[in-house]
Amino acid sequence: QVQLVESGGGLVQPGGSLRLSCAASGSIISINAMGWYRQAPGKQRELVAIKISGGSTDYADSVKGRFTISRDNAKKTVYLQMNSLKPEDTAVYYCYAGGLTESRSRFASWGQGTQVAVSS
Repeated sequence: QVQLVESGGGLVQPGGSLRLSCAASGSIISINAMGWYRQAPGKQRELVAIKISGGSTDYADSVKGRFTISRDNAKKTVYLQMNSLKPEDTAVYYCYAGGLTESRSRFASWGQGTQVAVSS
C-alpha cells in the first residue's frame, strides 16, 4: 500500500511563507505524478500544483509566481514552497501521488491533509 505523509501546515500572516512537504512510502516502482490540491470551506477541491515525471509542471493561475513545487525523487518527496501568502490561500492542502506499485498496478494516493491558515 502506498502512503503519503504530509507536514508543514500552520498559521501565517498575509505576505508570509510556508513550506509543505509530502513523503511517499510503500511498494512503489515509480511515481509518475506528485502534487498538491487544496480545498477551502464550501469550495471544491482544486489543483494547486503538480509535477509530471519527465514532463510538465502545472500551477493554478491563482498561485503562479508565488508557489513553487519541487520533487526529491530519491526521497519520494514533494514540496510546495508558498510565498506571498494571501488569506484566499487558506485551505486544507492535500498531497497527491500517482504511479505504479511493485505489482505493476497503478496507484493514486492522497494524504490526510494539512491545514494552511493565512490571517492577520
